[in-house]
Amino acid sequence: MSVLRFIFRILINKFFLTTVAFVVWMVFFDSNNLLTRNHLQEKLDGLNLEKQFYLQEIKKDSILTAQLMNDTTQLEKFARERYLMKRDKEDLFLVIDTTADQHP
Repeated sequence: MSVLRFIFRILINKFFLTTVAFVVWMVFFDSNNLLTRNHLQEKLDGLNLEKQFYLQEIKKDSILTAQLMNDTTQLEKFARERYLMKRDKEDLFLVIDTTADQHP
């Protein structure tokens, strides 16, 4: 009986009730509740992955730019492959693989 009375006293204590109400408010109803924080953390993780991807792409493009600035043969190769440029009196034939489009 005394154990139940002790538990009952704790449960009706105004400080205990205030603490429980505060915790419930912070976990569920506040603008920075746990669900919102979890969602924002997931979004932050995704943005960090995207940042790493773009930093790698910038590094790769910087290396390519340095190569193109220093080597004219690389520049010519890049222009021919990427922008289909050609020399004077030279014919250019494009071969397009359409077999990938025919498969269901």
